[in-house]
Order: sequence, then C-alpha cells, then structure tokens
Amino acid sequence: MDRNSLIGLLLIGAVLIGFSIYNTSNLPDPEKTENSKKDKNIEVIDENPKSTIVPAGYIVKEDSIGNAILDTAGNPIYTDTLTGKDTVFTVKIDPTTTVDTLSAGTDSVVTPTKDMSADLDKRYGILASKAVEADPTKVEYFTIENEKLKVQISSKGGKVAQVDLKEYKSYQDFSEGNETAMTFTDDKGTKQALFFTMNGIEYSTSKFYFEKVKHTEKELVLRLTSGSNNYIEYAYILGDNNYDIDYTIRVNGFDKMDKSSVALYNDMKIRTSEKSLEQERRMSTVFFKYNEDSYDYIWENQEKVLKLEQKTEWVAFKKNYFSTFIMAEDGFEGEGSYIETTKLTDPDYVIECSSLLYLGLSDSKTEKHIKWFFGPNDYQLLASYDKEMEDVINYGWGLFRWVNIYLIQPLFNLLSNMGMSIGIAIFVITLLIKLLLSPVSFKMYVSSAKMRILKPKIDEINAKYPNKEDQMKKQMEVMQLQRESGANMFSGCIPMLLQMPILIAAFRFFPSTIALRQQKFLWAEDLSTYDQIASWTGDSFITTIYGNHVSLFTLLMAGTTLFYTWYNSSNVTQPQQPGMPNMKVMMYIFPVMMIFWFNSYSSGLSYYYFISTLMSILIMAGIKRFFVDEAKLQAKMEALQAESGKKDSKKKSKFQERLEMMQKMQQEKQKQNKKK
Repeated sequence: MDRNSLIGLLLIGAVLIGFSIYNTSNLPDPEKTENSKKDKNIEVIDENPKSTIVPAGYIVKEDSIGNAILDTAGNPIYTDTLTGKDTVFTVKIDPTTTVDTLSAGTDSVVTPTKDMSADLDKRYGILASKAVEADPTKVEYFTIENEKLKVQISSKGGKVAQVDLKEYKSYQDFSEGNETAMTFTDDKGTKQALFFTMNGIEYSTSKFYFEKVKHTEKELVLRLTSGSNNYIEYAYILGDNNYDIDYTIRVNGFDKMDKSSVALYNDMKIRTSEKSLEQERRMSTVFFKYNEDSYDYIWENQEKVLKLEQKTEWVAFKKNYFSTFIMAEDGFEGEGSYIETTKLTDPDYVIECSSLLYLGLSDSKTEKHIKWFFGPNDYQLLASYDKEMEDVINYGWGLFRWVNIYLIQPLFNLLSNMGMSIGIAIFVITLLIKLLLSPVSFKMYVSSAKMRILKPKIDEINAKYPNKEDQMKKQMEVMQLQRESGANMFSGCIPMLLQMPILIAAFRFFPSTIALRQQKFLWAEDLSTYDQIASWTGDSFITTIYGNHVSLFTLLMAGTTLFYTWYNSSNVTQPQQPGMPNMKVMMYIFPVMMIFWFNSYSSGLSYYYFISTLMSILIMAGIKRFFVDEAKLQAKMEALQAESGKKDSKKKSKFQERLEMMQKMQQEKQKQNKKK
C-alpha cells in the first residue's frame, strides 16, 4: 500500500473513530423524577406499607402538572389543609375514628367530606366539582383508530394516554412472532395538560375530569365544563390512512381566564422498541423548528432545558426510527416556551422528552388547531409535509447528507420498490457505486503501481541520506525521481478523497434507514441492528470492551479490510527517523479495531462495508490482471526518466527553486544551532 492509500485509510479511520466517540452513549444519570421535589420535613405515620385510608382534611400534595409527589418509599405525601403540615399515611387507620371510605381490592379511596369539598371550592372555584381528588375512581378511557394508529385518551385531563402504531412491532414481539402493535408511549409514561391562570389562580387541566361529548371510530370530543357556557374542549380526529391526529383546543366563556397564559404541556417517556437500547438512546432527542429558521435540536445523550426564543413551527420527540411531531400552522409562541430532555434508567423507556408551548390565545382568538404526528422516520413520508420534518433523520451533515439524499437513497428506493430484498438491494447499490467509481479505482491503482516500481530507488535514496540534517536533500531527490518518472505521490489522494464521502455517508445512512428495520438477510434476523452468531451473559472485561455477542458481518468486514491492507502493503516505506511509528503495524491495527467499534452497529452497515471492500479487492485484482502491465509501465517510466535527464539540467522550476531556498535556510539554521 502506498502512502496515498495509507493516508486515505488513516483519514477514514480518524473520521470513523470520531463518529464512534461522538455516538458513544455515556452511562445515564439517575432518572429524574418528581421525587426530587419532595419535602424533607415529612412525618411518616408507620414504616410498614399497607392499604391506606386517609382522614378528612388531607389532600394529596401535587407538582405543577397535577401528579402526586411521593416520598422515598413511593408513598403519596398528604398535606393537612388546616395546618399545612405534610404527612405520609402508610397504615390502615381505623375508619371509625376518621371518615367513611370506599375500598376496592387493596386500594383505598377518599370519600369527600364537607371540609374537603369546601377546600376544593376554595382551591378550584367553579371547577371544583370536576376535580380528580373528588373521585379518583371516575377515570375513563376512550379509543379512536384508523388504519395506522390506535389512540387511547383518558378522561383525566383529557390526555392522550397511549399510542400504538398498528403497522409496526417492537423487536421483542417481532422475534417472538407476536402480532401486537408497537406502543410508542403509554399511560404510565405520558403527561399532558393545559396550563392557564384564572382569578389569580394557576390551573392545570390534568387535575380535572373531562366529559365525553362525541365519540366515533375516528373522532373524540371531550369537555371540561363549568355551567352551560364555560368549557374547555379537546377535539381529537384521525384522518384516513395517515399518522396524524387533528387536535383542536377550544376555550368558551371563562371570562376571567387570562387567555394569553394558556400553554400546552407534554411529557412523554418513549417506550423502547428495538433490540439495542443503547443504540436507541444514542439516537434520541428533541428537535424543533422556528417559523422563520431551519431546524435545531438538543444534542443526543444530553440532559437539558432549552428555552425557545422565536415563534416555533413544530417540536419533535424523536428516537432512531419513530417520532412524534406537534405542529401548528401559525406556530407556538416563543416567550415562555421550552423543551427538555431527561435520561432514564428504566429499560422499558428510551428517553423522557418534554415541551411547554404557549398557544397565543386571546379574548378574540379562543381556538388552536394542532396537528399531532405519530409515525416512522421515513424520509419520503416526512418530506411530504413540506415542513423540513425529514431533517430529524440523521443522514449526516453537509456533503455526506447530500450523498445520502441524492445518491444512495434514490438508488435504495428504486431497488426496494422493484421488489428486491433489502440485502440484495444493498449488494446492488454497492456494485453500482463501485462501477461508478471504477475510473477512480483505476487511477488509484496506477498511482500505487508507479510508487511500487519506484520503491527500490526510494529506499536507496533513504539509505543515502540517513542523517536528520539531510532530510531536505532527501525529499528533493525523491521528488525529482518521481517527477522524472511521471509519478506523483499525491495523485492517489484525490481519488481516495472522492470515495470517502460515500463511505462516511453510508456510516449514517444504513443505521438511520427504517427500511432495514426487521428485515432478514442470511443469518441476520434484523439488518437495522447487530447480527449475532454467539452471545453470553454476565459482566467481564471482554463484555466491557467488546460486548456480549459476536457479530459475523463485523468479523467478515474486518477480515476483508485486513486482507485488502495486506494485498496493498508491499510498497509501504518504513520511516527512517527514530521515534516514528511502524507504518505496517499501524495499517493492521485499524482492521482489528473495527471488530470492537462495529460489533454493536447495524448489521446492514457492516454488510455494506464487507461487500464494498470485497469488491475493491476484486476490482484491483482485475485491473492488475487485465488492464495494467507493470513491466510495460516500468519501461515507460524509465524512458521518461531518461528523456528528462537529456534536458537542460540547469533549468529549474519555481517549485524546485523554492525547495532549494528552504534547504539552504534549514542548513543555515542547523549551523547556528551547533554554534550555540
């Protein structure tokens, strides 16, 4: 392998190492929960948890969106409405000494008393009768669905409680042969509320029950009412055969409500659905797009609260293959709005994403029309919305993204639409790209062959100038030899650089393309994740640095790269300077390291690199066998060198003159250093 190929491989290696470091998922911090808001000054009635009956005058202590605050043992904290003291009840209190209760199984429910009703009236005013605290058992669930989505909506807060994507399965269900639809988010991990201020009191709709007004297969209308003319209405409508929920918020009456304070809060713990939770987490975050700007996002693997500064067109909670977008044509207000990401430790969930979006309502504008998308990160599908939603798909940046969008993806779509299996499509794409780059490969081989022919003479020059102070002379003589022979040490770099964008673009394309998801090929059951021919359990040093499985496609990729390196290594010149690394050793380290880097990556990606390197070997062998006669090439180079020697040796190029000037300056500097 000549210096050009070596430089190219080292550049590719450096980029891949950089991408690996960039994508490395740090161990997640402990899950942030509402327990961080607990009051440390709490009285615990008993240490033994049992079914709880709560005496009159106590209410559940809640956070800003209506969720109960718990102590370290997971028990709800209650506040005495008279004294303000916080208490945890963990034993069953004698009901004859407190209030009447209603029990169901092991659960106990507070029956409202006159004191509690008065307290609800004081805190919630005209909405007191709809408070969840008045009857926690009243919650109902309603289902709407179309060909793509099944959506469950809760009467508690009117929230979207669960969303199932009917055409997709989780990896677990796929591997077990189950036909269960994939759940994007569930009731346990979902919070949704409308915040507003009325009569100086801050309200959250999560604390109140909504009532059904209309319910059909694809439509649900819920209302939070107070009297006949005051209501907040949620209308959820599913379209035909799409992934959209048309979500309309209407405020009628409530003259004392500050309409400008109305904000929509969403918090979702997105359920895991893939084989590799680590891979899901390193590709999950929150994206957003301002109305007059391009998209932006919180970096993956980062916990952050980001304030939105402008009118915002959409916000997306994204994981590797699926996303939810909430968007409005007239946008959401920037001032006061924010997005947030939180790492999780629960293996059932990938990431927790939150947003608070001000709706921009007023006394004259009391409706907000929102489109809520739940679906796959399919490039063509997202691009059809014409809102730059497709930019959430990580196809890389700059030139690499263009290569994916305008070269690899069109080829991939064309072949898959022809009915080819994904594995065969990847093979054909690789073949077409290699044929497209065959002139580049030919030029690289010729350059490599010339350097291989000159290697004995270059070795002689190296031996002629062993001293450090003669380095400039050595370089000049080597360059003169190359110029006279028609060789150029840099002529192979440009072809290598032309291939690099495709190699790097593929690094982003295959792990991000949903078309590979749950597609089988040969021994790989799912090309979107790693294949495994062996696996083990338990923690060990090997597991830490390699993983708990063996990917055969990764081994094949590393093996062909190692063979390609050996095949082209005959003309590598060893460095003469002391302390310089052995180039041949460095060349062989890279393929070995690939075994560790790619073991948990997409098997489709490893398969592509394996096929690509194998084809490179075959193309090089074909060029050597049928197109380039090295004996004739050597004779041609010697003829050029002889012809060059007959020319006026006194005539020097400007470049040679500059080199000689640099040599004299270097020699002068060395003399001065010796005098010191």
